[in-house]
This record gives sequence, structure tokens and C-alpha cells, in this order.
Amino acid sequence: MSITYLEAIREAQAKLLRDDKRVFIYGQDVGGTFGGAFKATKGLAKEFPGRVLNTPISEDAMVGTAIGAAMEGMRPIVEMQFADFSSIALNQVLNNAGTIFWRTGISCPITIRLPSGGTKGSGPFHSQSMEALYSHYPGLIVMTPATVEDAYTMLIEAVAIDDPVVYCEHKYLYYHLKADRLPSEGLPVGQARIARVGRDLTIVSYSAMLHESLTAAEKLAREGLEIEVVDLRSVKPLDTATVLASVARTGRLLAVGESFPWGGVTAEVIARVAAEGFHLLDAAPARVNAKDTPIPYHPNLWSAHRPSSDAIVAKARQLLRE
Repeated sequence: MSITYLEAIREAQAKLLRDDKRVFIYGQDVGGTFGGAFKATKGLAKEFPGRVLNTPISEDAMVGTAIGAAMEGMRPIVEMQFADFSSIALNQVLNNAGTIFWRTGISCPITIRLPSGGTKGSGPFHSQSMEALYSHYPGLIVMTPATVEDAYTMLIEAVAIDDPVVYCEHKYLYYHLKADRLPSEGLPVGQARIARVGRDLTIVSYSAMLHESLTAAEKLAREGLEIEVVDLRSVKPLDTATVLASVARTGRLLAVGESFPWGGVTAEVIARVAAEGFHLLDAAPARVNAKDTPIPYHPNLWSAHRPSSDAIVAKARQLLRE
């Protein structure tokens, strides 16, 4: 029997509700029989009455209420219907949740789930990857699980952390990823994972782009090229040490992300390697991101807008020639 990425998120929430009476889920249409926009809470309201709560259609109010509950000792999980909509609550997340401990000494253990990234036909208002924006602000932890196993263990870890966590779950992975079973433990937050070992070039990626990167590495392996792939797992904190160790082995760096290029995670990865590991590089680092345009609706345009394994292969070949 297999379990999907989405089911892993649901099972993590069930375990959290079962194990800790302080945990509750808060979001639009998460309660009742609907179970949220993507059914990540399906059945939980019935199993845990009074702890899976519907909210008004106000992301600002949702997060503000959850912050207050967290400050009073609760462990709220806030579900945004789409990551894009969380922008309405930026003041609450960035200026309130992210700074409360530093202003008051009171912890704010809130977890905000962001269904992130694009799918065919979703368009510019339901497809954005906002992890770089949240990572810019101190006080927040930003998780970007790329596997079924991490989707489960990292959500459990997020709720246990005393700081506010932005948990970026990728919508494209909901049904595209499956695992045989759920793990009993995982790597700690802030520790990257070597997803594929290689010696010719390092690809650093996260979330859904990990799988495009692994596909690209497999294609390049047919040409005799050994590509190492690093899964960041979280982007705040960012595991610079693992990235530098990989670049020390390969001498080349390609950073891959689905988000827009300007000021993104890929830029941060390259900046850190250039600053702390310039002597390790045999060629200038490169990156692959989505196009710097609003995300298109049409499936063909979306596929061209989003980084693909072929685009990663092309950039890797160029980098290997330098």
C-alpha cells in the first residue's frame, strides 16, 4: 500500500491532533465534510470535533487569531487555500509573528501551510512560490519538503518548534509522489540531503524542482556525466555547509528553483558559495528559474515558463563546457 505526498500531510496533522491537545487546524473550508481546497484535512473535523475550524475569508484575520492563540500556549496550524493568498496576511506573518519573541519574549509557535507552486491551468493567482519572500524576514523558519517522507516528518517538526514556521507544500507533488510507508523520523530542519551522488557538477534544488533536477541528472548520466543533486529541504535556515561540501567535490554549481529569479533562493545559494567557497569553483555558478513574468494560464505556456528537466540539462551542459 502506498501513500501520497498529500496523504502524508493529512496523516501528520492527524498525529499532531492526536498527540497534542494544544494543536488545532484553522482555515477556510477545512472543517465539516469539505476538508479544505485540496482535501488535506478531509475527515479530521469528524475525528477531532471542535479542533478543525473554519474561518472567515480573511487571511489577515486567520493569522492574527492564530498568533493570539499561539501566544496563549496553543499550537495552531493555519491552512492557506493557496500560497498566493497569504500575501493578504503579510503584516501578520512578517511584522507580528516574526517579531513577537524579539519584542516580548513570548514564543509564537504557529505553523502556516502554503500550497505552493504551479500546476497546469492555475494561472498567476494560484501558482506562486513565495518561499524567498518569507525567508527574507528574520524570525521565520521556511520549510520546502520535496518528498513524501519529508512532507510528513517536517510538518510534525514544524508544529513542535517554538518559532513561527512557513511550511511550503507543493501542489504538483500532492498526487505525483508516493512512498511505501511513512517514516518514524527524519533529518532535522536546516539540514540538506544529498539526493544523488556525483562528481562533475552540483545541482542545488528544493521542492518540486528536486525531481526535475533528478530527471536531468539521469539524462546526463546517459552521456557519462555524474551529477550530484542536493535537496535543501528548508530554505531558512539554509544548509550552506552541505552545499559547499558538494561543490568542493564537483567544482561546479547550478542552482535550480521554480520561483522568479530576482532575489530568489537560487541567488542566495550562489551568493553564499561565491562568498565562502569561491576557491572551490572551476567555473562561474549558474541558475535556472521560472521566467520573470506573471505565470501563464495555458498549459503549454506554463510548461515553458516553469523550469523543466530539459532546461536544466541544457544549462548543465553549458556549465560543464566552461
